[in-house]
Amino acid sequence: MSLFDPSEYERAAPGGPLVRVRLTLAYDGTGFHGFAEQPGLPTVAGRLGAAVERVLGHPIELVGAGRTDRGVHAWGQVVSFDATVSSLARGGLDALVRRLNALCGPELVVRDAAEAEPDFSARFSARSRRYRYTIVNGPVPDPFRRAYAWWIPDALSIRAMQAGADVLVGEHDFTSFCRRPKGERAASVSLVRRVIDTRWSEPSPGVLRFEIEATAFCHQMVRSIVGTLVAMGRGDRRPGEMLGILAARNRAAAAAVAPPQGLCLWSVQY
Repeated sequence: MSLFDPSEYERAAPGGPLVRVRLTLAYDGTGFHGFAEQPGLPTVAGRLGAAVERVLGHPIELVGAGRTDRGVHAWGQVVSFDATVSSLARGGLDALVRRLNALCGPELVVRDAAEAEPDFSARFSARSRRYRYTIVNGPVPDPFRRAYAWWIPDALSIRAMQAGADVLVGEHDFTSFCRRPKGERAASVSLVRRVIDTRWSEPSPGVLRFEIEATAFCHQMVRSIVGTLVAMGRGDRRPGEMLGILAARNRAAAAAVAPPQGLCLWSVQY
């Protein structure tokens, strides 16, 4: 199917037939107030959405795979939106990528662009998301990683942290690790999530990496988990407490939230 053959598309808009576009993004979250648009504040969706509309010449509705928090980075964020075939006719997706990177880079870039099925949604079509959290563990901080890692000078036991993380695999109520939404619907929102994989590694001396994959995450879930696992790695908490923390369904049962700069939305699986 040709991307630019209007006869192939049944969906249409006042500006002509539509094609669903999928973008893979990477961004440094330091200067952004998270992914989701917020009036008057710099956000990933706000910056990218304005740039896409400028390039295409028509409004779009941007859908993201994950709503990263303020200061959180991404390597594999995915977004989707509808573009008119006519707006992509000159230069195609390659030209779209070049123009978006010129407008948004270097802190926000499009790594890849592709045509997607008409019913594809960056959010609802996703099967799972994988996050990475990086820790610099040693007596001296690394100035070149300070914006992308949490510096912890105390000795940490990877074995203890992995033992605590192993308990999280499976379907659990993660109320103890999530900030509950506010408003009238807060009490009815489920914080049950299914974790597929957790793992700690040391990719280089003094650098620790935590990876977690789940079908979905709730607000501050990964950072809350990391903060609690670090407490176990320090010896302040025992790995055997993890089941009790989950069962408590109380945010106060877990440790303090880890800082945002160590967290990165690494990939999204479809």
